[in-house]
Amino acid sequence: MLLSSRRLKGSRVGVVCNHASIDQGFVHLIDKVAAAEGVTLAAIFGPQHGFRSDVQDNMVETPHGDDTRRRVPIYSLYSETREPTADMLRGIEALIVDLQDIGARIYTYIYTMANCMRAAARHGVQVIVCDRPNPIGGTDIEGARLEPGWESFVGQFPIPLRHGMTIGELARLFNDAFGIGAPLDVVRMEGWSRNMYADVTGLPWVMPSPNMPTLDTAIVYPGTVLFEGTILSEGRGTTRPFELAGAPWIDAERFAAAMNGLGLPGVHFRPAGFEPTFQKHAKQPCGGCQIHVTDRNAFRPVITGVALIDMFRRLDPGRFAWRQPPYEYEHDKMPIDILAGSDALRKQIEAGVPIGEIAASWSDDEATFGRLRQTFLMY
Repeated sequence: MLLSSRRLKGSRVGVVCNHASIDQGFVHLIDKVAAAEGVTLAAIFGPQHGFRSDVQDNMVETPHGDDTRRRVPIYSLYSETREPTADMLRGIEALIVDLQDIGARIYTYIYTMANCMRAAARHGVQVIVCDRPNPIGGTDIEGARLEPGWESFVGQFPIPLRHGMTIGELARLFNDAFGIGAPLDVVRMEGWSRNMYADVTGLPWVMPSPNMPTLDTAIVYPGTVLFEGTILSEGRGTTRPFELAGAPWIDAERFAAAMNGLGLPGVHFRPAGFEPTFQKHAKQPCGGCQIHVTDRNAFRPVITGVALIDMFRRLDPGRFAWRQPPYEYEHDKMPIDILAGSDALRKQIEAGVPIGEIAASWSDDEATFGRLRQTFLMY
């Protein structure tokens, strides 16, 4: 439907995408654009981890390159620039954005989209966002909003950690509520409703990034991504990133028992040992737990992630530590504060504020954002 649109006939287009930009029949958008009558594929733009999603870690820039098969340049938007330059956009009349978000404020693809929209607004380029399902549903909102002064590439706008929107809805929100002002069209999905998780859509799951292997990972990610702000392992370097958490000094059975004693909804913590092959505590046996979501409708990923960090700190305060800068090229702020959207969460944990009170402190932000997003929901 997108490529048969009359407005694209005769146009030179750029495509912002990665390897997960496929349809239900596993056909990649690039192949569709290249084959479309009257449409010229002029450039490919890749987000963090690269167009082919083959760059494993954070803060590893991907180089520009060429697609030798289609004979077009591949520009990295996780390089010396995060935004398409005037030279990159020269001769391009429309930018098609097709990226799979996973429903968390921290996931950088939504900011690659926002940066493309800013560049398009300056250079008079049409932006067309191909909407995709939020894989963890579109109903729940959880967490504090990012506060002014704490913006970064993992958080540009005052939205909660779990936003409950699709990438197309976010494009509309960013464009209108946060003042980007790009010429924007969002291609609406057919058949998706807000209570759908990815595994009931009938669409194939393709890892949107190297450490997002399964839907199970995406479900816990809005909370356990906060482990990137600590010296604890978030399971990178294992086959279950963000579902495993721990460190070499942790007694797995003691820790899991303490977590299960909290009675958090929709989740069980199984004692687990693991040995990361890279990243934090690489080649060292770690103790901790695996997070098993037993009822994803009741599960609250953000407070669960906070509770895990708080418990690790309480059980061994002498060895627990926050990760030090830099993080995502921010050198003057604590990584946990960048991830949380302010220093409030870190100060609450350090002060021993009970988990229930921390969750309650988000209620105004959640309600405010719920009202704001209502105007931009499409389903």
